[in-house]
Amino acid sequence: MRRLEGRVAIVTGAGKGIGAATAIRLANDGAKVAIVDLNEEMGAETVKAIQEAGGEAIAVGCNVSVADEVESAVSEVVSHFGRVDILVNNAGVTRDNLLFKMSEDDWDLVMNVHLKGSFLFSKSVQKYMVEQRYGKIVNTTSVGASGKRGQANYATAKAGLQGFTKTLAIELGPFNVNVNCVGPGFIATDMTKSTAERQGLDFEEIKKGASKSIPMRRVGEPEDVANVIAFLVSEDASYVTGEILYVGGGAK
Repeated sequence: MRRLEGRVAIVTGAGKGIGAATAIRLANDGAKVAIVDLNEEMGAETVKAIQEAGGEAIAVGCNVSVADEVESAVSEVVSHFGRVDILVNNAGVTRDNLLFKMSEDDWDLVMNVHLKGSFLFSKSVQKYMVEQRYGKIVNTTSVGASGKRGQANYATAKAGLQGFTKTLAIELGPFNVNVNCVGPGFIATDMTKSTAERQGLDFEEIKKGASKSIPMRRVGEPEDVANVIAFLVSEDASYVTGEILYVGGGAK
């Protein structure tokens, strides 16, 4: 029996990158998965990959920073699958700039997607998890949460998610709900590539340069993070909660 057989998972920002890899990995472990992204079309490719491998998945369109949309999305998942056991708050954006050039809109967008989105989805699913006395929540922070030039908004949001995670672990632990954080380092995704392109930089050269300073001498792939999330939402991690597990090849 696969270790997530009978479980239902919601993965936000699952149309591509780390979210897509995570959704596919959880499906491979037996979970039924809701692929949440801004619209259903963005999640179609991930759903197709899961279904072609014999898994079960649906695409759900949702702006994670809008409360009504989040409530509707969670209700749709529960109506379709009958329950929700796992939430992976993965949706994220970057709007990098130095503080004196960073706009209020860029600050608000990053805060709303990362922090508010994780708050809204966690609040919505916890009532089901508390009632069934079972649940797994994984929030996505970053190695960059400790601060990085040009990422005041992103680093602040990711640091906030760490405090959010530890607080939820305290509040939900008595109801057998585990809440943890996974912290990717440099992961080669469309988001990191587009960030480089916005700055007029060659992504392949950036990866080569970064690899030299990472102890493992390579940048990460989405599957590297997905594998860790799969562990955290499994019963193998049933006594792990309130933790921040970095996946950065040793980079700090």
